[in-house]
Amino acid sequence: MVVNEAESAEDCGCAPTARELNALRGPMSRRGAIGLGALGLGALGALGLGVGFGGSAAFAADYPSWDDVQRAKDNEAAKASEVTRIEGLIASLQADVAAKQAEAERLANEYIQAQIDYEAAVDKADSLQAQADAESARATQTAQKLGRLAAQQYRNGGDNAALDLFFSGSAASADDLLAKLGTMDRLVAANQGVYADAVGARDNALNLSNQAQVARDERDRLQKEAQQKMVAAQDAAAAAQAALDEQSANLGTLQAQLAALKDETAKTVADYEAGVEAARQAEIARQAAIAEAQRRAAEEAAAAAAAGGGGGGGSSSGSSGGGGQTGTGGWVRPASGYISSWFGNRGSICANGSCGSSGHRGIDFATSCWSPIYAAASGTVVTRQYFSDWGNYIQVDHGGGVMTAYAHIVNGGFNVNYGQWVNAGDVIAYVGATGLATGCHLHFEVWVSGTRIDPAPVLYDHGINVY
Repeated sequence: MVVNEAESAEDCGCAPTARELNALRGPMSRRGAIGLGALGLGALGALGLGVGFGGSAAFAADYPSWDDVQRAKDNEAAKASEVTRIEGLIASLQADVAAKQAEAERLANEYIQAQIDYEAAVDKADSLQAQADAESARATQTAQKLGRLAAQQYRNGGDNAALDLFFSGSAASADDLLAKLGTMDRLVAANQGVYADAVGARDNALNLSNQAQVARDERDRLQKEAQQKMVAAQDAAAAAQAALDEQSANLGTLQAQLAALKDETAKTVADYEAGVEAARQAEIARQAAIAEAQRRAAEEAAAAAAAGGGGGGGSSSGSSGGGGQTGTGGWVRPASGYISSWFGNRGSICANGSCGSSGHRGIDFATSCWSPIYAAASGTVVTRQYFSDWGNYIQVDHGGGVMTAYAHIVNGGFNVNYGQWVNAGDVIAYVGATGLATGCHLHFEVWVSGTRIDPAPVLYDHGINVY
């Protein structure tokens, strides 16, 4: 039966009116609800309320209406049954969110490890191939040296002067030269050490090439595994967000209905109002923090420009600059501040109760908390979730296999949603210290074909000073 919820609520005096509920409705972050079961009614207004019970794929349930609550209050048996029903729905909503968020974080951490393993395999394959190439070059150079000795020896002896033409060909491979040189007993006997060195280099090159191929095969396998885990993590994050949306839309009303059935209406409404005021004050404080961070960022940019260090790629006199500063090719500087940590290996970072790996596949912009983070180029948000290492994290796909990523975003600092298109220079988030971070900064990454590369040359090539 369809009922007028505002009228029912007012007639029974058991809950906030629809107008009050609408005034109390507000957004809630994904991670902000992990500990929701421990929150009192006074915090519910800050977490977000809604009057709609449409249900979703995240958690399908038959929610009670205020008319159901009103009828149940007139019958003790029905009242007890409705209390049990609502308590069960509340517990199920909270459990659904907690389980999906835990699964999202588990898969996110699996993805991080898979990505680290893949990139280590890339480094190993590249290193082995470089060693193989170096040994192959050494084998060829040594064999050519022997060829020149042979030509000289046979010229001096007056035999087979045509060998000069044969052995002077630098294009010949080490295998070709060594095969022919090996038939010249007198030459090999006179240059046994050089010949052995050439053969050893050739064999090393072959062995290293074989190892490099095995490493490349493993690299390709790990790349596919990392991509699969990335998709699984993104899907799990979307499911967790859907569960949170379901909870955000319905939990507050369920709590209000439960309180109404337990004759706590007056306290419930007062707590809602207190929660709304607390949320309002928190938002005022958040906006003040953002404004202060932006003021500092503007001062840093002005100081850098005055010092000549905030200009484009042609300058290397300083490493500070203004966030959002326009470069070339549609790129901008992703944050203000100086570079506090460069791309490459460094000591393991420990923070917030855990430690990360020693590799650092990005650059860090040291700047104040709540400073704005700008999209470095236009693209689509393909990742927006929490990782144990990266903290709150956004990844933007720019097409052509190029992506940028932004880590350690402050809690409550997401400014875009998954799947959203962003333009270069849009404020997509705010700087924080979530995950493995010892202080507020932006960890910025550039991805090319699934591998993180040094972002500094990329930014510099687009007219953005970081050096």
